[in-house]
Amino acid sequence: MTTPVSKANEYGLLIDYEFCTGCHTCEVACKKVHDLPIGQYGIKTLEYGPVKNTKGDWEWTFLPLPTDLCDLCAERTAEGRLPSCVHHCQAGIMYYGPIAELAQKAAEKPNMVLFTK
Repeated sequence: MTTPVSKANEYGLLIDYEFCTGCHTCEVACKKVHDLPIGQYGIKTLEYGPVKNTKGDWEWTFLPLPTDLCDLCAERTAEGRLPSCVHHCQAGIMYYGPIAELAQKAAEKPNMVLFTK
């Protein structure tokens, strides 16, 4: 999939955090591709839990969160490649594509987050 530079703002990243395992592979791949220093992230995996909710169920959730340093791997996507985080995600929970298509997919499930630039 090629992302023309003029249409880069029409593409986004969809994350199905229900199945994120918290492996941090997206963080490592991003840091390597962008040569980010210690303490800087293009995407950072956040953790919530373990905590007991009001229903008495236990929750433990991970959410990969793109930061201000994320450019959706503009160079990679201009070459027709996936962003590094999507390419290396071991759980297969990240999707890159046109925002309209991703929004449609996100509407099908409650545990998805759509990020755009």
